[in-house]
Amino acid sequence: MPNSRQYYRKNLSLSGLLFIGGIEHEMKVKNLSISGVLVSIDPSDDIVDERDVFLLLRQSSLVDIYIEKLNLAGEAEIVRVAMEDQGILIGMEFKQISYDAENLLYKRKAYRKSMAAPGQILIADKFYDFMTRNVSVDGIMIRIPEHVAVQLNMVIEYKWLYVNSSG
Repeated sequence: MPNSRQYYRKNLSLSGLLFIGGIEHEMKVKNLSISGVLVSIDPSDDIVDERDVFLLLRQSSLVDIYIEKLNLAGEAEIVRVAMEDQGILIGMEFKQISYDAENLLYKRKAYRKSMAAPGQILIADKFYDFMTRNVSVDGIMIRIPEHVAVQLNMVIEYKWLYVNSSG
């Protein structure tokens, strides 16, 4: 009986983005199946080889990916890393993926991840509590539960409020 985890893989030549360790990396999609993707990234200052990838994954093996041509975005788990020629091959299994071509959220330049995190923002000498809606490498979207007057190019300050889940 064939291994049910061996899905058909479609060889592709697409580019996308891999968000790992808080840094965006350009990735080249080698092949894709219904369960995951194999990509290649070029070594950089923060990722030189497979050891560096595993060091970045110490807290979580989940990374964010975005493949613009397929309108595919979401989270994947890194399951394999190897060196190939000049690049680093990364095998990932999809965990939470969206592929809605009509959804404007994924037609943006950078993938935006839904995330709820509390914080405070200082606007015109007054602090407001907020909750994030989504984040990207370019910014955050927040919700403030009251009307706040803001202007274009206004400088604001914010801070994250960390909640201790251990009690």
